[in-house]
Amino acid sequence: MKRTLITVITAFFFQVALPQNPSAEFDSLMTQVFKADGPGAVALVVKDGKVLYRKAFGMANLELGIKMKPGNVFRIGSITKQFTASAILKLRDEGKLSLDDDITKYIADYPTHGHQITIKHLLTHTSGIKSYTGMETWDAEVRKKDFTPLELIDFFKDQPMDFDPGEEWRYNNSAYFILGHIIEVVSGATYETYIDSTFFKPLKMSNSYYGSPSRIIKDRAYGYDKRDGEVINADFLSMTQPYAAGSLLSTVDDLYKWYSSVMEDKVISKASRIEAQSTYQLNNGEKTGYGYGWGIGNVQGSPMISHGGGINGYLTSSIFLPEEKLFVAVFSNCNCNSPGDIATKMAAMAIGRPFSWTPVVLSEDLMKTYEAVYGPDKKNQRVITFEDGQLFSMRTGGGKFKIAPFEKDKFFFEGGGVTTLHFIRDSNNEIVSVTAKGTGYDMDLKRTDAPIPSLTKIELDASVTDTYLGKYELAPNFIISIFKEEDTMFVQATGQGKNEIIPFEENKFSLVNADIKLTFNKGENGEVNSLTLHQGGNHEAKKIE
Repeated sequence: MKRTLITVITAFFFQVALPQNPSAEFDSLMTQVFKADGPGAVALVVKDGKVLYRKAFGMANLELGIKMKPGNVFRIGSITKQFTASAILKLRDEGKLSLDDDITKYIADYPTHGHQITIKHLLTHTSGIKSYTGMETWDAEVRKKDFTPLELIDFFKDQPMDFDPGEEWRYNNSAYFILGHIIEVVSGATYETYIDSTFFKPLKMSNSYYGSPSRIIKDRAYGYDKRDGEVINADFLSMTQPYAAGSLLSTVDDLYKWYSSVMEDKVISKASRIEAQSTYQLNNGEKTGYGYGWGIGNVQGSPMISHGGGINGYLTSSIFLPEEKLFVAVFSNCNCNSPGDIATKMAAMAIGRPFSWTPVVLSEDLMKTYEAVYGPDKKNQRVITFEDGQLFSMRTGGGKFKIAPFEKDKFFFEGGGVTTLHFIRDSNNEIVSVTAKGTGYDMDLKRTDAPIPSLTKIELDASVTDTYLGKYELAPNFIISIFKEEDTMFVQATGQGKNEIIPFEENKFSLVNADIKLTFNKGENGEVNSLTLHQGGNHEAKKIE
């Protein structure tokens, strides 16, 4: 698309309008989350080849009292998928495979249920294959075991499909695991050997590795988790299981080398890179916001490619803005501290367009006009309510957050974040929709005449509510605790804050400030043995104490 002169001038102005002291701004973002005596993090910001920021915070090893250093090595989790996708594309560039190949070409007995499942479906998370990391049978004991690639494929391949190929987008670790096996079949080398010899060594990524708990890796940051408010050592996970979906280790410096080399077309062909960094479309033409191993989005309107990672003990985020040649990475060595928003805010600051808004005052009458249910699809609604002089926004299955105006019809979330809400009016000056603008595609929801949803709290005797108290295991190492403080009931999930819950039926409760509901279930003996979490579907958690 041809850019107008004013667009070019505006872009240039924003590029040079850096904060007066970007290092102090970046420090502020990091120290709000990463404390000196807790699990730490490393951040790197590079713009057009110049390092703007490279700094470490917190501890690399709590038990030994070792501080984090900028060169520490982390598990990068799903950022691994960039390497896997690039390996597939490199093999395609060499004429050794086609993205339209059916997976049965490489796994002859794979049950496709009458569908054609292609390599392209695997790359784009549109295959419909069940992701093994979401299976109930993938429990703590299973995760300790070593598997060959085909053994783990056997673990999940007979599961029913979630949807027909190309019909939906659903993040899928099984798909990238299969891609790793395909790389081995086509190249004749193990995945570890192929990645090391094809990418790490030629690109001089000397501090990048395939994960191994036994190998001595200099400057490896130790991984942590947080449970019941206490920092603990992360649970063991055999590195044969994340494999091509999340097994790699690296540093922020090596990852910069990777992004730079990819963008300079030193890794795969230019045509393959452009294809990989373009959003895939579903069968119905809907854009997914994901290419091949890269998420596709924007930072304050500037095009962005990105990927994050989450694996036992580590959370990582990486961003690249092609127009500004800006790279940002933030790595954390605890599942308790997410770096995603920090990296995005750093990117916005580095291009002179920070996520900051100055609130303005609107009349109460005007504020009330925004109150409505937006989006006819109940699975994807946003409810705007006006309470005690304040506007709130709550998405289906999400929490309730305060929003404040920075212009008429434009609001930001008071708790931080990078999303803004823009209310759209018609020619009669009536509000007809709301658009959520974030780092992905704009989401437009039409205003409806549906009533604002509400729940009527019922009173239950303590003899009933006490039977619901306890701990429920939703997934391995993810516990939902139900407890009381005085006469008020609360729910708290692993690594999250507590939320008040109220009953609206004898065994059904709702979170007070979120569109999330719980149903307590009884067994044949009449005792409560599980709960069902109603959030983006129905998820059962067994009562364990």
